[in-house]
Amino acid sequence: MDFITLTIDLLKTLSIGNFGIGIILLTVLIRLAMWPLGVSQQRSMRTMQLLQPKMKAIQERYKSDPQTMQRKMMEFYKEHKFNPMSGCLPLLIQMPIFILLYSALMSPQFIQLAGDTPFLFINRLDATLKTTAGVSNDGVFGVSKYDSFIAGKSAVVYLPDETLENVKVEKPNKALEVQGDLVPGEPIDFKISLDSLNLKFSQLDKITKAEISVTDINTKETEKLTFERKGGILVSSIPSKAVSSNLHYDVLILIILFGLTMIASQKAMMAMNNTDSMDPQQKAMQKSMNTFMPIMLMATFIFIPIPAGVLLYLIVSNIIQVIQSVIINKQLAAEERRKKEVVTDDDIKEAKKIEAKED
Repeated sequence: MDFITLTIDLLKTLSIGNFGIGIILLTVLIRLAMWPLGVSQQRSMRTMQLLQPKMKAIQERYKSDPQTMQRKMMEFYKEHKFNPMSGCLPLLIQMPIFILLYSALMSPQFIQLAGDTPFLFINRLDATLKTTAGVSNDGVFGVSKYDSFIAGKSAVVYLPDETLENVKVEKPNKALEVQGDLVPGEPIDFKISLDSLNLKFSQLDKITKAEISVTDINTKETEKLTFERKGGILVSSIPSKAVSSNLHYDVLILIILFGLTMIASQKAMMAMNNTDSMDPQQKAMQKSMNTFMPIMLMATFIFIPIPAGVLLYLIVSNIIQVIQSVIINKQLAAEERRKKEVVTDDDIKEAKKIEAKED
């Protein structure tokens, strides 16, 4: 199953006039589907804070006997129906989603379909912070020395007596090869094996030429090339020119917005946590993590190419997380107030009976 194609098809379905809107709607759907897990995560964090003093007492009491301490901690978790790993589940589920969206927006399918789509102040959704600029369909490939290329998913194939549209290219990421060295400013020679075209053997023998889109993975530039038959392969040549890297300031703004919304998200999630039960070392560690985690991720996104569309997903996800945390925190606070106000039957039975005094 091609999950990347399914993701792009889903984005096409959700896109109301723009793929940026599709990414936002996809983020909203994902966050709504994960809402119960978000409630579980917030409840788990709150429970851990409330149980922290008792957990610390167990650790102190059995610190010289690690095996007993571990057993007592497991019994303590079971008694209070608490799973310390439950708060990590939403993060684990989001990782495959992040990787899949990243792969989809970096894929040639998306680049050819809507890579140059602008949205708000974003110039193109597939752009990373520092990429080389390329102009598609101008008959010249703008390249640097170490660029790589990929063929389109379909081709127009010409036979002596007919033209075949939408012929599938098998394994387009491996079908295309550059013949010789890639030297910017000199023509680029491409070749594709006839076996890469999903046709009958009788049709393969009759192929005279084929039109196939070729995309430079580094620059996101796409050119439609005509491949002529030469023996058992199809070959094509196109002029090239050297290009230099450009800094995309719109992507830099997205990285900064991601950091700010992540800080806001962390503050919202920690708003109900009782830090009084933490020792000074725990408080300092918590504060350091909340400060340095966004900075570390922002630095990572500067050095690792992240498409603008993925950053848009992360920003919207953080904003929804803030809203979700505020709502859930209010619900948990209301639950705790109700528990304190309710007088149980056991409380009534244990209460002392007061006899009326006689005059």
